[in-house]
Amino acid sequence: MSSRTFRKVVVLMGGPSAEREVSLSSGRECAAALREAGYDVVELDAGPDLAARLEEISPDCVFNALHGRWGEDGCVQGMLEWMKIPYSHSGVLASSLAMDKERTKDVYRAHGLPVCDSVLASKADVMAGHVMAAPYVVKPYNEGSSVGVYLVSEGANGPPVLADDMPDVVMVEAFAPGRELTTTVLGDRALEVTDIITDGWYDYEAKYEEGGSRHVVPADVPSEIRDLCFEYALTAHKALGCRGVSRTDFRWDESKGADGMILLETNTQPGMTGTSLTPEQAGKVGMDMAALCSWIVEDASCDR
Repeated sequence: MSSRTFRKVVVLMGGPSAEREVSLSSGRECAAALREAGYDVVELDAGPDLAARLEEISPDCVFNALHGRWGEDGCVQGMLEWMKIPYSHSGVLASSLAMDKERTKDVYRAHGLPVCDSVLASKADVMAGHVMAAPYVVKPYNEGSSVGVYLVSEGANGPPVLADDMPDVVMVEAFAPGRELTTTVLGDRALEVTDIITDGWYDYEAKYEEGGSRHVVPADVPSEIRDLCFEYALTAHKALGCRGVSRTDFRWDESKGADGMILLETNTQPGMTGTSLTPEQAGKVGMDMAALCSWIVEDASCDR
């Protein structure tokens, strides 16, 4: 954006979620990019005294680089609305909807977007026996970044043994075979399609460790599939009420053509680390990290 509305920017990072370390990495890189762009930047690790710290700093706006619960699910957004501090990314309702994977699917279905079958089940029931035919995936219904994801393969001897820190209620979802594709939306524009290639499951380590995955961008897919990724990502962004930047993830079963496209989830706070997909896609359309972060800042507002 050519004009600058804000000068003093707090980059909110860290926090208490399972994705704290990724958020700290995202926040540091965004802060560096915003300083390069000429903003007065304060890096702030979100703790219990967050409201008091923001009152003390008195920023013009907040760049929300938090990931996971509390920072991505509408909680921080509500506090910033209450304090009347303009902030980036999606507002209270869209953040809450997109973080709840089952409610996200309800919105997808209502707008004709294809999804996998899934159920919510108690952790005890999931460990007692198969709640759906394998192959299936078990994951928290309100976390991101593939935190706590279990893949139960066809022919598995028994149900998964879930870690103690998994929530009491989890999502069990039919496994969608195929290629992992993703598209970022910036405002009203779909940026690009990335094909994410890994040796195994696209889990937390594959997402964030150096060499954990390989990104082909733009993806080598038929134009029909590229167009569908753009259409579906834009539809999901608008249907959920997202603002600023979002990223929607897909599975594509090549053997089924366009019918093989499935939406997995929409991320309202996409990662902004050195291995992240959104900055990479922005780069392919001519936006470096400083330009991308500046755009996100200048899009900030209340009443989102």
